[in-house]
Amino acid sequence: MEEKMQHPAVGSRRVGHLKEQDDSLTLNYGIDDTPDFVTTVVLGFQNVLTAFGGLVAVPLVIAGIAGFGVTDTAYMISAALLVSGIVSIIQSKGFGPKKFRVGAGIPTIMGTDFGFVGPANAVINTMGGGIAGYLGGTMMGALLEIGLSFFVKPLMKFFPPVVTGSVIALMGMTLMPVAFEWVGGGVGAANFGDPFNLIIASFVFLIVLGINHYGSKRIAPAAVLLGIVIGYLVCIPLGMVDFSQVAQAQWFAFPQLFKFGINFDLKFAIPFVAGYLVTIIETVGVMQTIGEVTQTKLSDEDIANGVRADGVGSFIGPALGSGPVATFSQNAGLIPLTRNASRSVAIAAGVILMLMSFFPKFATLVSIMPMPVLGGAGILMFGTVAGAGIKSLSRVKMNNRNLLIVSSAIGVGLGVAFRPEVVAGLPGILGGLFSSGISAGTIVALVLNILLKEEK
Repeated sequence: MEEKMQHPAVGSRRVGHLKEQDDSLTLNYGIDDTPDFVTTVVLGFQNVLTAFGGLVAVPLVIAGIAGFGVTDTAYMISAALLVSGIVSIIQSKGFGPKKFRVGAGIPTIMGTDFGFVGPANAVINTMGGGIAGYLGGTMMGALLEIGLSFFVKPLMKFFPPVVTGSVIALMGMTLMPVAFEWVGGGVGAANFGDPFNLIIASFVFLIVLGINHYGSKRIAPAAVLLGIVIGYLVCIPLGMVDFSQVAQAQWFAFPQLFKFGINFDLKFAIPFVAGYLVTIIETVGVMQTIGEVTQTKLSDEDIANGVRADGVGSFIGPALGSGPVATFSQNAGLIPLTRNASRSVAIAAGVILMLMSFFPKFATLVSIMPMPVLGGAGILMFGTVAGAGIKSLSRVKMNNRNLLIVSSAIGVGLGVAFRPEVVAGLPGILGGLFSSGISAGTIVALVLNILLKEEK
């Protein structure tokens, strides 16, 4: 890894530094910095490991809903990895002319979203659309998100620091149950909550913590990767890794357009409308989170471009046999934890994901990683996101109005995240908007910011 460590540079004409961050974390690599090749690959693979569980989980669920066999399930997973890689590159790099630009140009990992699983089941089974109806419906829904992205910019005036800080903090907090599900062994695991799982997770947690704090500038940025690899290797002699799945996986897999067919009946798009509205809200929050942790001030146009990339990715995904995509908020936690904000690293992660999609055996080798290993690292990553939000709120004048906004947003957001069944009965689009803690908390913060008058 190269010795030249830099503070974030003002190299981009679209982004600049947050001037008030005199006490901010010193980044080893700023958003425009390009580490040497080995460092870029190592840190890129670290992003892949962090996101991998979420990337393969959704296609596995959708394949189960559709009644797929082993071969079609494997293809859908490979397609999800390919699409994630392509759209991560688009989002991180940014392409196109100013008015129609796609991608925010900040380090972002994209992947399939659990928010679309419920509507998918309705379309595939209840409405009888099958997998072709699901893919066609999500492609048409993606056009809605692309269209709405052009109206995001004027709405950004409703996202002052008190709102964005609340959303960033809430994002990290609502991810913590996911980390502890991993710590326990993964949802549905026969040995969920086994004390041995807690020992493994704690072991990885301490390794990541130690390397991050005491490691040299060459080693510390790879703390999460090293912790996960060491934890993985320790689990092998303990019988926690099943290599039989690797033996069964194919060596090569190649993408096909419309492998499962496509059905563009408009009725199959309607169930996904709420999902795409929630995705827009969450993407705005993730963009702001990444801007905060990369010490980069995003313009309203940048955030709109990020939403547009979501829509474009959700249009590409179904065409290749995957599903709609969304920004992965968990990877935002890697940036302050590893002090790396380079977009080149996120682009490298996209390339690695694309390569993995062509070699299922290698992808399977990663997918069999014991969940407690990922959980140990996840606690620090998600906690770091929450910490970034709290730090952002520390710069907000905490008068009675702002305290009410923060308290209400975090209270409702965490309530929905911990007890989603309470709002499960809400009708139609309202149920979709309050289906996740992040979107529920964001809506509350936005509404109160409009309704509560500023104190003089």
